[in-house]
Amino acid sequence: MTMPFYVAPEQVMKDRAEYAQKGIARGRSLVACVYADGILIVAENPSRSLHKVSEIYDRIAFAGVGKYNEFDQLRVSGVRHADTKGFAFSREDVDARSLANLYAQYLGQVFTHEMKPLEVEILVAELGVDGKSDQLYHIAYEGTITDEDRFAVLGGETETISDRVAESYQDGWALDAALRATVAALGGPDRMLGPADLEVAVLARANGRRAFRRLGHDELAELMSGGRKASARGSRGADAGSGADTGTDAPSDGGPLRSE
Repeated sequence: MTMPFYVAPEQVMKDRAEYAQKGIARGRSLVACVYADGILIVAENPSRSLHKVSEIYDRIAFAGVGKYNEFDQLRVSGVRHADTKGFAFSREDVDARSLANLYAQYLGQVFTHEMKPLEVEILVAELGVDGKSDQLYHIAYEGTITDEDRFAVLGGETETISDRVAESYQDGWALDAALRATVAALGGPDRMLGPADLEVAVLARANGRRAFRRLGHDELAELMSGGRKASARGSRGADAGSGADTGTDAPSDGGPLRSE
């Protein structure tokens, strides 16, 4: 009778962590940050059809890095959970904290008990209303939740990009300033990212109940270049005492797929 091959539990966990980290590091990074009128999410993603940033519910957004098919399954599950909870109870009962806890439990279960961990990191963001603060929940591949208060960086060169964002971050900055800073942090000193390389969305209080909105190519180019229209918006916001871009020029095109 042959003896089963033994591997120490510590070595198993270490190997799984290294496997997941290598898979996530090969992907392109994503940055989410709080700005004056809401939450900005910027992902390096040249694809026009495979979205890394999506809406989960009224004021809740989802973003993922790593293997697309794995984090997209998590997105679909989150949409279904939010729809079911909102229908069974009320729309106000759907919140990012409970959704992040569910994601963390699932990722932790897979990491501990399955042969292969999920090669993903995800972000659940909720726009604060009625005096509540904005929420950014960063969930790692092994189920660890980090409650970020200003910004979150997922995938790729996380530490380097985080340092760049921290250097330029300003409380209450306008949308155009936040966008230019996050894009510069993603690209670094050696690369210049343009609108065609990015996927950008906002959760903006000015958008009403359906706060999620994607920024199109033309709007991105205008905001990144600091054009006259963006400057005019900033001036109107300053005159109104808000200091923020309202972001209401285009209708929302990134709603959750309710039929899934």
